[in-house]
Amino acid sequence: MAKDSKSLMIQGTSSHVGKSVAVAAICRILKQDGYSICPFKSQNMALNSFITASGGEMGRAQVVQAEACGLEPEVFMNPVLIKPVADARAQIIFMGKVLKNMSASEYDGKKKIFLDKIKELLDDIKSKFDYVIIEGAGSPAEINLLENDIVNMRTAVIAGSPVILVGDVDKGGVFASFYGTVKLLPATFQKYIKGLLVNKFRGDVSLLQPGNDYIAQKLDIPVLGTIPYFRDIHIEEEDSVNLEREQERAASLSRSKGNKVDGRVVIAVIYLPHISNFTDFDALKHEEEVSLVYVRSAADLAVLDPHLIIIPGSKSTINDLIYLRESGIEKEIKKQCSRQTSVIGICGGYQMLGRVITDRFKSESKSTGSIEGMGLLNIATDYLQKKNTYQVEFDLKDGIRDLFGTCCNTLGDLSGGSSQYKKMKGYEIHMGISKVMGPGNDLIPLFNISRRGNEEAIMEDGLLRLDRENKKMVMGTYIHGVFDNYIFRRSLLSVLKGLYNIRSGPTGSSIRSYDDFKQSQYDRLADLFRENMDMDLFYKILKGGI
Repeated sequence: MAKDSKSLMIQGTSSHVGKSVAVAAICRILKQDGYSICPFKSQNMALNSFITASGGEMGRAQVVQAEACGLEPEVFMNPVLIKPVADARAQIIFMGKVLKNMSASEYDGKKKIFLDKIKELLDDIKSKFDYVIIEGAGSPAEINLLENDIVNMRTAVIAGSPVILVGDVDKGGVFASFYGTVKLLPATFQKYIKGLLVNKFRGDVSLLQPGNDYIAQKLDIPVLGTIPYFRDIHIEEEDSVNLEREQERAASLSRSKGNKVDGRVVIAVIYLPHISNFTDFDALKHEEEVSLVYVRSAADLAVLDPHLIIIPGSKSTINDLIYLRESGIEKEIKKQCSRQTSVIGICGGYQMLGRVITDRFKSESKSTGSIEGMGLLNIATDYLQKKNTYQVEFDLKDGIRDLFGTCCNTLGDLSGGSSQYKKMKGYEIHMGISKVMGPGNDLIPLFNISRRGNEEAIMEDGLLRLDRENKKMVMGTYIHGVFDNYIFRRSLLSVLKGLYNIRSGPTGSSIRSYDDFKQSQYDRLADLFRENMDMDLFYKILKGGI
């Protein structure tokens, strides 16, 4: 038997076959079995990012995997992060910090310079952990990219890692995908693939077995298992592709079809072309008295007629604001806000709510100058050259606490007292700085915040404009993850129910600790994979090397 390489790599026949989730499941299984585990992905392309304790930026998928390992996320788990800013340009983040914006061709020609660092990081991880579980990207058989690959087979070679190849049977053609992927690879790379894993299967697995047996014999690579398609295990998604299914529901939902009648708070999240950090809303999605829908058109927003509209973060705020304007969505947002609908903006969405955005350094747009905002908050935003990336702790300002009133006090007591209430957590990722324009007597600051590493410096974040007479509010904040905090989330929902006289609704329990909820989901995910993989074969591959 070959020497244990202390690593295992998960690659896929294409994008969105479930590599990230498979890595999270394997990390959790190995943690449960008593091993120290670390996730790794040399290069990630995603707008859904996270800020570490040290202020570094990394892909959200490796954050999920770190949580499954019981680790605090660190940028060495994802040294290269690509954040698209246009169809052919992206911001390149290396070891947590912005390197520069590059065209696709420029980056492809230069990315091999990261290989030495990737090897250094993998060697260091192996010296500190029992195993490193590595995730690939897209497909290793993208032959147009093979020469400059740094994330699939070249990483496997550097790590000396056996590879499990994942295929998505729900897409169709899974056996052709397995065969084509393996056979398109040079023979020197084919030998690294030690197992096949069928993912997202619906139905009786016995009907798939003849295909599994055939492809295993044809490629001389064993099938490790068949993982069922699941909907009831909640793992945060890496990118927005999976939101397509959810936003398709918008046209079929309206208050007249039950949303107002059954007592739910109806929330519309605007599906921006460059939507980022959409996991901000996952905790709301799991509230039983909330109906949360992603909306992509003015018509769908009009049909939905929600109680609350959320404008999320964006990697290209000015371009997305122009999109809202040209598509008619901005007009519909302002129309609904002029009646009784409340609006919340997060990060880039907060900036859009203001009167003007200025980008003199071309930080996010191609041209200098200013663009008029929606004018729903009396603020101006200036883009700077340095990105603000911080973990933060925050507390409600006195005025906001008074507004939330009895709800905050009661929830604080139920959650273990005011000390927990004061230690809400989130993170900032933004280029812009927003300030009130002139008199802002109708604006109430939202939070007192402290940034990790500089806890003594207390600052203010966010603004609220409350219109009690017309039963609506407009709110904005730079804090990502704000809804993950039970006290804020439940208090906000209570205020919305009061504003809109929502008297009844589902009586199911709320998630008090979103962190605890996520940990329980990792355990359920691990159980699912254990039950549907040949664990003896899995450990043989893990420990067998190349």
